[in-house]
Amino acid sequence: MFEIRFQRRGRFMATQWRDDGFRYGAVTRGLHWVMALLLAWQFAGMAVKEIVGKAPITAFWVGTHKGIGVILLTLIVVRALWGLYNMKTRPAHGGGFWGLAAKLGHLALYALILIVPALALLRQYGSGKPLDVFGVRLIEGGWAEVPWMTAPANAAHGLLAWLLLAAIAGHILMVLVHRFIWKDDTVGRMVG
Repeated sequence: MFEIRFQRRGRFMATQWRDDGFRYGAVTRGLHWVMALLLAWQFAGMAVKEIVGKAPITAFWVGTHKGIGVILLTLIVVRALWGLYNMKTRPAHGGGFWGLAAKLGHLALYALILIVPALALLRQYGSGKPLDVFGVRLIEGGWAEVPWMTAPANAAHGLLAWLLLAAIAGHILMVLVHRFIWKDDTVGRMVG
């Protein structure tokens, strides 16, 4: 297994890049926490929009929404491919009801994190308008709106995003249950 060793407080420590069956590697953990921060940014921006309404801070925050969404879509694809690559060495969810619930909960999270920005990107493309992400033009635009491309996101993007937020809240709740009620080492596998 590929490792990088670095010195910390006089001891050499190894950084494990891949998952090993007992804990998640640095790549999985890095993707998890970067995506968590970006999702927090997205939801905080939408909360500010709902609470404050039109204001300079809202314009700034909402102005990053599409760009962060594209980054999240890219990261979830990378994370899915990395997960498939590590499939045989990922830590197990456990057996029984709670193991199955954990598996299904994670699948729901991954599906929603993929579907929500994918719908928005489909809507953007179907709108015929250009898409610039942090100064880089990703979609040229200039064509008439394609209703079958815009309709799914118009109907479901926001609703599924709030469902994703509920799933994230459930995920965080289960982290707290593992840590403070069941007192097992499940949290340590992702924290490192």
